[in-house]
Amino acid sequence: MKTSRHILADILGSRLTAASEKKLARETAAYLIAERRTGELDSLLRDIEQYRADHGTVEVVAVSAFSLDAKVRKDIETEIRRAYPAAKHVMITERRDENQVAGVRLELANQQLDLTVRAKLNRFKQLTAAN
Repeated sequence: MKTSRHILADILGSRLTAASEKKLARETAAYLIAERRTGELDSLLRDIEQYRADHGTVEVVAVSAFSLDAKVRKDIETEIRRAYPAAKHVMITERRDENQVAGVRLELANQQLDLTVRAKLNRFKQLTAAN
């Protein structure tokens, strides 16, 4: 019987510790390959991130053209804590995208907050085109 992706994410999320991270990753990869479920990897990772968020550790990827200074990182953490009041830990990982002009895009497990200049211009364009 096939184990659902959500149940698998709960099991993996509950077993995930810094000490066991590599071993758990190898075991999970072996399971997904053996069960021919490698196409579910991205979804499984999002489910694990959601499990961790539900249990106090919120992970966010901040995508921007430039590295984030301490004030911007603090502002991001404040926004995340506002959205997830039960968060005990907020982990911010930076990723660079030189195609962005300015601003930041925040990627969480199951949502995205796009605060880039491009997104704002696109919204403005849609509003003016509608009138």
